[in-house]
Amino acid sequence: MHLRTAFGPVALAVWHGQNPADGRWGCPIRESWGLSPHQQLSPALEDKLAYFATVTGSYEAAAKLSAKVGCPVEDSTIRVLVQRLGAKAEAQTQARLETTPAEKSPARAPTPLAVLMVDGFQVRFRGRGWGKKKTPEARVEWHEMKLGVFYRHEQAVGGERGQLLEKVLVGWQGEGLELGRRLHWEAMRGGLGRAREVLAVADGAPWIWNVVEDRWSDAHQLLDFYHASQHLWTLGEAIHPKDESARRAWVEGRRHRLRHGKEKAVRREIAALPRRRGETGKVVRREQNYFAGHAGRMNYRAVADQGWPIGSGAVESGCRARQCRCKRPGQFWTRSGLRHLDALEEARDHGHWDELWLTA
Repeated sequence: MHLRTAFGPVALAVWHGQNPADGRWGCPIRESWGLSPHQQLSPALEDKLAYFATVTGSYEAAAKLSAKVGCPVEDSTIRVLVQRLGAKAEAQTQARLETTPAEKSPARAPTPLAVLMVDGFQVRFRGRGWGKKKTPEARVEWHEMKLGVFYRHEQAVGGERGQLLEKVLVGWQGEGLELGRRLHWEAMRGGLGRAREVLAVADGAPWIWNVVEDRWSDAHQLLDFYHASQHLWTLGEAIHPKDESARRAWVEGRRHRLRHGKEKAVRREIAALPRRRGETGKVVRREQNYFAGHAGRMNYRAVADQGWPIGSGAVESGCRARQCRCKRPGQFWTRSGLRHLDALEEARDHGHWDELWLTA
């Protein structure tokens, strides 16, 4: 039996054959070590290679890192390994979701504030026409990757532009409610169940607030202040398309009041904007509906006075980190390929990594 290990290739003389008791063919040493019938990598080497794949920018980079530490392996071997272990990680995640999560640090004091943030970004996937010379179907498709973040507010250090000592990051390609389910499970492990207050911060995407209502209906809801400001600028450009100074004065004045406790007055002014025709009228009506729809999520001064965040920077940075891995030049994913890599990354970050090598 030939096996590639973290110390180089080894050749072993082992017993194999048919078990006279039950007639089953096999190799006892492989079974006792937890190896599959054709597995050529030792569990310790698989551990290293899979880990390298989750912390580098590509399978090629993981192979180079492996060669540097004395374990030369082809990048195609690492890719196959990630898909196999990622499928196992995803299956283990699905099994965990059917159980009640146990808090990791139950002896810790309850957190004064638990923060939840949700967002999404687009990723390139291989379409149905991928690899075909002539096809009416799209070769490349863009699909949304949804991302959720949980952290305890006392973990934020360094002021407004500081960092989080620890945060939970969960991703999902499909329905938002499934993302909420997965994020809720990991958040409960992190102490959400004993939080005195819960704050949900996000942009204006309707699916996000559907997730919040489904999983954390009692949470304080806040529209990310940066996104609210963007919509004020959209209105300003529609109202003052040619006068930049007038536009800036209109936006900055209302932005300041929105931030400092005058959100009701700002919303009344926006609602009272005169009806207009054409594209300008469409923009104004759309933005009026936007601010009216988020009327209960703009109490920025009250939230900031408590020292709570009014921006969704934690999930924005999470999206940025994930995009640095899955939106590199030349990368076009399959759904299973990206899901399995994500499942491995989350097994690493959420403390489930060692479960991948349990034989039971």
